[in-house]
Amino acid sequence: MASSSNSSTALVTSSRRNYYYDVFVTFRGEDTRNNFIDFLFDAFETKGIFVFRDDTNLQKGESIGPELLRAIQGSHVFVAVFSRNYASSTWCLQELEKICECIEESEKHVLLVFYDVDPSEVRKQSGIYSEAFAKHEQRFRQDSQMVSRWREALKQVASIFGWDLRDKPQS
Repeated sequence: MASSSNSSTALVTSSRRNYYYDVFVTFRGEDTRNNFIDFLFDAFETKGIFVFRDDTNLQKGESIGPELLRAIQGSHVFVAVFSRNYASSTWCLQELEKICECIEESEKHVLLVFYDVDPSEVRKQSGIYSEAFAKHEQRFRQDSQMVSRWREALKQVASIFGWDLRDKPQS
């Protein structure tokens, strides 16, 4: 995910005019927070890119859901880090659904990282992703449309070419 300093400076300069955050990263914390995500956030900070961090940007005592949705709306670029347990998280899928809405409504972009998961498994919603969605369909029987929206959001985003980081250095 390396970028030249000129392109990162352009991102910061252009995005700060219209957006609160340069980047919003959607990820499954238990899979990536203390390894890849920390490296990624450090790299953004080094380049002067203002990224939303749920562990520092959320106000104590405030409801998480509305704050996350505002952060997504207020971001210029999105990074989706798909990992083994990403689809098992309803929070991640809700974030992804909101990201898709923002992409459709504006000229925002999403960059993909496939971390320790086969990109085709994500795209086809097979394997562990199929298992996660089967559990969601069982849990949310009364709101099957919600699970369908999550499936569609994942299908839409995962069809974009991204970085496959299986068995590669995390930094």
